[in-house]
Amino acid sequence: MSETDIPDVTVRGVDVPALGLGTWRLAGEDCRRAVETALSVGYRHVDTAQAYGNEREVGDAVAASEVDREALFLTTKLVNGNRAYDDVLRSTEESLAKLGTSYLDCLLIHNPFQREPVEETLRAMDELVDAGKVRHIGVSNFGVDRLHAAREAADHELLTDQVQFNPYWDQSALLDYCEIHDLVLTAYSPLGHGGVLEDPVLAEVGERYGRSPAQVAIRWCLQHPNVAVIPKATSREHIAANREVFDFELSDAEVERIRRPSKARALSGAIRSRLSI
Repeated sequence: MSETDIPDVTVRGVDVPALGLGTWRLAGEDCRRAVETALSVGYRHVDTAQAYGNEREVGDAVAASEVDREALFLTTKLVNGNRAYDDVLRSTEESLAKLGTSYLDCLLIHNPFQREPVEETLRAMDELVDAGKVRHIGVSNFGVDRLHAAREAADHELLTDQVQFNPYWDQSALLDYCEIHDLVLTAYSPLGHGGVLEDPVLAEVGERYGRSPAQVAIRWCLQHPNVAVIPKATSREHIAANREVFDFELSDAEVERIRRPSKARALSGAIRSRLSI
């Protein structure tokens, strides 16, 4: 597989690389090195957030790479304290400076819980799109009802809802909504915060393809319509392995089997996920 053939998820003519690097809980040199490694092995989608405290390291890695900025899809998210109109504008300028870029490919509201009305936040985000500083806007951790309300409040179409999605975390209602309304579901924690690594069903399925449980879980996510995946990884081995998921395909029966975990698997995954939120 070449370093440039990670496919896109395309909605309304917008191409989003189907696989990206998540950087939650990555800091300092570890973050910079992980992003540099990801870019060197063909990733073109990087996700960060104001709350992660690593935008500068992400920017340093992008600057050090030989990848043209126009080839990247770079996302950051507004922290809770930066949701008021003026704070959105100010903090986005700060994010741009830290990331060393003149524009963001996508700016997200990090979660639906905020003091300010979502309409106020979106009004500022719409203005940033009009100014060319943000290409697309979206949300994170929004359920269907809140996502629908945000779409109604924004002048510009939302591109994505970034949520936890993995075999233990059902998002069927949101998946259906995103497919109907042509939105990307960006899946974070596709490995269930490590829960999939010791999962016997994923291990059994993986043996048929010579793949790890982690690769099977990522592939499972990607076989749902409109889904892009942003697993976090730090080592070159894991970063490279996570992208080797586009040359095999799970059967419908395997997708359904993985979708219906036993009660024990579901409980294990839910506990891991909830403890890590």
